[in-house]
Amino acid sequence: MVGIGESLILLTQGDPAGIGPEITLKAWLQRRAEKLPPFAVLADPEHLRRLSSELGWDVPIEAVSSSQAPTVFDSALPVIALDHPVTAQPGQPDAANAISVIASIEEAVRLVQSGTAAALVTNPIAKHVLYAAGFQHPGHTEFLAALGSKPGGPVLHPVMMLWSETLAVVPVTVHIPLADVPKALTTPLIVETGRIVARDLKSRFGLPRPRLAVAGLNPHAGEHGSLGSEDEAIVAPAIKILRDEGIAVAGPLPADTMFHARAREHYDAALAMYHDQALIPIKTIAFDEAVNVTLGLPFIRTSPDHGTAFDIAGKGIARPDSLIAAIRLAARLSQGART
Repeated sequence: MVGIGESLILLTQGDPAGIGPEITLKAWLQRRAEKLPPFAVLADPEHLRRLSSELGWDVPIEAVSSSQAPTVFDSALPVIALDHPVTAQPGQPDAANAISVIASIEEAVRLVQSGTAAALVTNPIAKHVLYAAGFQHPGHTEFLAALGSKPGGPVLHPVMMLWSETLAVVPVTVHIPLADVPKALTTPLIVETGRIVARDLKSRFGLPRPRLAVAGLNPHAGEHGSLGSEDEAIVAPAIKILRDEGIAVAGPLPADTMFHARAREHYDAALAMYHDQALIPIKTIAFDEAVNVTLGLPFIRTSPDHGTAFDIAGKGIARPDSLIAAIRLAARLSQGART
């Protein structure tokens, strides 16, 4: 018999001035049509009630404990109340709400790590809002890695994978200027990223022998050194190490021919050398359905593949597709972790 903690998905509130709250409301409204598993959100119940009323949506909000959430999910959106009231206005980010954003993430991680819930889905945050309130982490994922690390132990190495049914991509370097990529890209970084991707594809996605495709950094994967030395000096040695460890990996491959339909048949995940090399193809192929899933953490975390969208917040037009996909994937991965 599956326990309550093994079936409940927890959502964080995200930035309350962004679209996170309204796509959460929309996801609950579509729970039956989309056959979603029970989920609860850590937020201010009054803020969600106000927003639902302003949008003219009939979403009953019920403040609950985590153990009560699955029992009320069918009739009301379960909200695990935070101790920080939210006064956010849609589209108006305010550092005064940073404490509630951070508290929602911290409590969600605590509940998931304690086994009270199966997985975590994070709504979008705005880092510049948190920085204004003294946030010390480079970003959302790094904060989650710090929370998941054992006291006194090494900080975890989280890996961002953008996943859809048609394509999964991993940027080896993430949120850094393009000019800094060649300096940041190292053989050990590619190797560690590849190991984590292969391990989690096997343990969480159930792939017995994951196949990785590694993009070259330069056009034509360097054209044997004539278009840059990094692919032969940095990328190729990493691929050899991964192969020697028994991982099925191909590359370095020209990035411009890696993402068409026939090419995608030959790998389960593509490792790209920088942010846009990974995100342009998946956002072209699966813009509304792609999910951000963090590998390398001791708990399951997914999130929508979009930001706070302050420009449309509060208008009721934000699509919940990526959040719904993130909830579904979190449930799928948690089921795989139990088998």
